[in-house]
Amino acid sequence: MKPPRPAWWQDLSVSAVVAGFVAVLVGYSSSVAIVFQAAQALGATPAQTASWMWALGLAMGLSCIGLSLHYRLPVLTAWCTPGAALLAATQGVSLAEATGAFIVCAGLIVLAGATRAFERVMDKLPMAVAAALLAGVLTRFGLDAVLSVRSSPGLVLCMALAFLAGRRWWPRFAVPGVLVAGIVVAALQGRLALGAVQWAWAVPVLVMPHFTLAAVVGVALPLFIVTMASQNLPGVAAQRAAGYNIPVSPVTTVTGLVTLVLAPFGAFAINLAAITAAICMSPEAHADPAKRYTAPVMAGIFYTALGLAGGAVVGLLAAFPKELVAAVAGLALLGTIAGGLAVAFKDERHRDAAALTFLVTLSGLSVAGIGAAFWGVVAGGVTLAVQHWRK
Repeated sequence: MKPPRPAWWQDLSVSAVVAGFVAVLVGYSSSVAIVFQAAQALGATPAQTASWMWALGLAMGLSCIGLSLHYRLPVLTAWCTPGAALLAATQGVSLAEATGAFIVCAGLIVLAGATRAFERVMDKLPMAVAAALLAGVLTRFGLDAVLSVRSSPGLVLCMALAFLAGRRWWPRFAVPGVLVAGIVVAALQGRLALGAVQWAWAVPVLVMPHFTLAAVVGVALPLFIVTMASQNLPGVAAQRAAGYNIPVSPVTTVTGLVTLVLAPFGAFAINLAAITAAICMSPEAHADPAKRYTAPVMAGIFYTALGLAGGAVVGLLAAFPKELVAAVAGLALLGTIAGGLAVAFKDERHRDAAALTFLVTLSGLSVAGIGAAFWGVVAGGVTLAVQHWRK
């Protein structure tokens, strides 16, 4: 008989709490505006838009907490940012028709997970290509951190010095130190606008779905393809590059089921996270890899809180300067980027494929509405096929 597992809070650390907070901060601040644009493009009222934030916050929060505690592995979910951009560009579709498309998309995600079709695709992806894909996705955030020096040199350079000092003397608390330093410097510069935040509980608004062929073909299918290719694929790659063998099919199925339940309230697509997940799976989140699951649990708690207070989300996140968010993200991901590149180029047989995967992914290329992560894998796969076919 196995001894009972310790309570999850016994594995918690300050760095895990901060990693969860940073992941949520980066996830929301980098794309919440796109979600609002998507809701407005579909004709959502302010109450319905707040309901979207409620549904998305609960979907991400409950799935992060439930999956991470069940497997005792770091599983972080997110809304589909490319999917939100796709919705923001949609014309001639009502909110009821879009809601029906969300439900169809969720059903397709459940099907992809339950049949293990998506997992079989991921199992054929070499580790070098997966690591290069992750590095390509994350390097953009490192570049944004560097480029933010142009608009706010004092803030970003102080945060960089705090990071270097932390890595030298307090490695486990380097990222918390960066966040604290950024908040203090921004406050001294008068750039924190916390007084403008209006706290209010979000109220869920049910939208009855209306199923039409046009919405299924024009919204549901593209949303499903974008979610799987641009989000779930790099999400699994991030997990494997970090050394975690998380069951792909059950987790994918759960994200589809959560989307299915909350779609009538505005949860358009929930998927595995890659960028924010890397923050929670890095050594900065916890010194012990077996205890890093607590970072996504904390992220789930923060997601849930922000979902319940959906009306205040935009004001809260707008209180932080964008340079602060960019610097925190870039510095928190530095170790993961370096590790991904080291793994990607370690094996000489796969080096060309890894290099092309990295460059195409980093380019931000988008073709037919599908993001660079998918095309990076295509480039790497074609390279492998040409170089190693029947070798």
